[in-house]
Amino acid sequence: MKTPQHSQKLLIICGPTASGKSDLALRLAHELDAEIINADSMQIYRGMDIGTAKPTPEQRRDIPHHLIDVADPDQDFSAADFAAAADYAVKDITERGKRVIVVGGTGLYIRALLKGLVESPSGAGEIRQALQQEARDLGNEAMLEKLRLVDPELAGRIHPNNLVRIIRALEVHRLTGVTLSHYQQDHGFSAKRYESLQIGIRVERQELYRRIETRVDRMLEQGLLEEVKHLLAGGYGPESKAMRAIGYKEAVAFLTGEYSLEQAALLIKRDTRRYAKRQLTWFNADPEIIWLEYPEKFDTILQHAIEFFDHLQEV
Repeated sequence: MKTPQHSQKLLIICGPTASGKSDLALRLAHELDAEIINADSMQIYRGMDIGTAKPTPEQRRDIPHHLIDVADPDQDFSAADFAAAADYAVKDITERGKRVIVVGGTGLYIRALLKGLVESPSGAGEIRQALQQEARDLGNEAMLEKLRLVDPELAGRIHPNNLVRIIRALEVHRLTGVTLSHYQQDHGFSAKRYESLQIGIRVERQELYRRIETRVDRMLEQGLLEEVKHLLAGGYGPESKAMRAIGYKEAVAFLTGEYSLEQAALLIKRDTRRYAKRQLTWFNADPEIIWLEYPEKFDTILQHAIEFFDHLQEV
């Protein structure tokens, strides 16, 4: 990892899906003369606009956004890839005299940017290949159960669809006999790569669920199914990593006749609620996040941000 850049301050806007992060970031960017770095692991993919609630072209012309549309839906884009690309964006933005706002709900991306990634052993190729074959034979749920037997703590934090992380954790254990969660605890993500102010958007649970349901209905009205048809026609099949995301996999199931439209919509809403719960669990574990309501506390959030950016560095 690169040398810490403490002079490059980052305002982080985080929280669960549908909490209003993008709208808050845009308002703050206007007030602070800032540019935005996306920290949503799905908005990096080209052609996936509606189902990821990507900022509109008009919003992106209004305020420059970085790390949106940087990968194709069949490409892997890891937290390490994100941190490297975000480092470049931070340097570019600050060298032009602008402030930096990082916004998104992918906690691992934010942690990688602020504190680096855990150093764990790299496995021999044959171990990974064997695990990938097991996954093809047995399925994701069975692989997660294998992980649960050796590393229940980590298994409890991984979704069955995240096969890359499941295989990586099993790979580390088979290679070393030590769990990946042990390596993560030992590392502690304690390295400080940037000075940051982290603001989390607090939303009452039922209100958040209402917003999620409204957002899903709006996505369907805006053409989510047509977006998925276009992706399928472009050669991005259901097996593509990005196409297994919430909203996209259910849309594919509807288009192939597995679900009715009503069933698909209900599943998208249910899975999005569950995803929001996992996001909250992740972010609530970070004591550095300041939780505030938005839009009710916008003036307070703005004042925190102004004080953070204007505070002189200690030499």
